[in-house]
Amino acid sequence: MSNAMRTPAGAISVESYQGAVAEGRFRRLWNANAPGYLFLLPWLIGFFGLTLGPALISLYLSFTDFDMIQSPRWVGAANYVRIATADPKFSAAMHVTLTYVVLSVPFKLTFALLVAMALNRGLRGLPIYRAIFYLPSLLGGSVAIAVLWRQLFASDGLINAALAQIGIEGPSWISHPNYSIYTLVALSVWQFGSPMIIFLAGLRQIPQDMYEAASLDGASKFRQFYKITLPLLTPVIFFNAVVQTIDAFKAFTPAFIISGGTGGPINSTLFYTLYLYQEAFGNFRMGYASALAWILVVIIAIFTAFSFLTSRYWVHYDD
Repeated sequence: MSNAMRTPAGAISVESYQGAVAEGRFRRLWNANAPGYLFLLPWLIGFFGLTLGPALISLYLSFTDFDMIQSPRWVGAANYVRIATADPKFSAAMHVTLTYVVLSVPFKLTFALLVAMALNRGLRGLPIYRAIFYLPSLLGGSVAIAVLWRQLFASDGLINAALAQIGIEGPSWISHPNYSIYTLVALSVWQFGSPMIIFLAGLRQIPQDMYEAASLDGASKFRQFYKITLPLLTPVIFFNAVVQTIDAFKAFTPAFIISGGTGGPINSTLFYTLYLYQEAFGNFRMGYASALAWILVVIIAIFTAFSFLTSRYWVHYDD
């Protein structure tokens, strides 16, 4: 080839030679990896078309005034300034959402761990119990279960009927601002199946000889739980806490169904996602709703980063 480059007649330039080499290298890489890229193609289309693309458009709309009828009008950071300084419903929605997260996640994880420890005691028919307890996680977020929950906790519902049998007059759990949020927390705790399955898998990984050695040393069951189970289960607890907290921030269906989409009474069930929905599809303020959505993204990102930064102090791995 070098001779051909020095031959005046029929010689090729250095640029053409480098281009041919690059083309050959690309063709070899393509022939070796094309099947993999073809298998990835549906995911790539979904990621860029349904996730990354809409997210970037939403980020742009958060700096505009857009009502889905007229073209978006650039307003800069006005939406974010209004959220921070002149939106009392934003403060109410954040208060309700944080209350829901702080209450529902610890209760759900505690209940899930207790059930997992009970199932880890070698019960017969364990797969059946596991399926039964996991079932609420599959149905708990559905519209049908939220409607059922509303009927159970209504003023004339089954809960108050049961309380009446023992002489207690129950309130209207879902229409009283002092109790409505706790009704939604109870619905969240009822969906304990998913973290319970993960806890159960973590409990199965703890070596039984550690419990046997502790028993020979006279350690009580509580001390075994505190000194063996909890430390070795911290990676699973950490995973469940992060996942369940993110899910709690995103909760929407129960509040929408039980409050009829209003967030009432007196904004006591106005979840952040429900307020975002009202702004987007009730008031047709897409730009403002996009700004609310990005604030939620930032809040979840900060929480997740904080969780990972603090995990080094309380999560114990084998290494």
